[in-house]
Amino acid sequence: MIEIKRLSSRDAGFAARLDALLAFESAQDESVDRTVATILADVRVRGDAALIEYTNRFDRLAVRSMAELEIPYQDLQQALENLPADQRGALEAAAQRVRRYHERQPLQSWQYEEDCAELRGTLLGQKVTPLDRVGLYVPGGKASYPSSVLMNAIPAKVAGVKELIMVVPTPDGERNPLVLAAAALAGVDRVFCIGGAQAIGALAYGSESVPQVD
Repeated sequence: MIEIKRLSSRDAGFAARLDALLAFESAQDESVDRTVATILADVRVRGDAALIEYTNRFDRLAVRSMAELEIPYQDLQQALENLPADQRGALEAAAQRVRRYHERQPLQSWQYEEDCAELRGTLLGQKVTPLDRVGLYVPGGKASYPSSVLMNAIPAKVAGVKELIMVVPTPDGERNPLVLAAAALAGVDRVFCIGGAQAIGALAYGSESVPQVD
């Protein structure tokens, strides 16, 4: 059972208790910000070596190379094929609904030329250009949601993004088959078993193994 801390503005000392709670949260935020900034800077400088170190530390792994942290496409496809029929059917139905919805979004480029005398020859319009490569961060471990894969990857593919790089933490080496199957179904190009700030840093800056995304 989770005990929820409750404050009432009618209680004596309410203001002091609230100030103390907010001060604690602020201190925690500053501590987290400093830690994250350190990790990002380290990943930017040391690349793969930093990613391996942080992944081993935070996800309790013992890998020696980034090759051990990339999931081959064949494994994604195998995860999809190994799903029980009801789970695969539900996943495929969800993917179809997500794709159908986003295909209806107006993404067309358009342009026109001004016809009034003062502005004749002026060309106005909108040009829709998909990004070349995007990164997808997907929760892992106990908080594994295949829906996060579908709802991020499929709209990107519909929009015309050429390459999708997915990162997902695998604490204690636990790989969720539904998440991997969703990646195969949605057309994700590469999947790396990394998470946390180090994964965001890898996507933002790139490393020897993880491509920098747009």
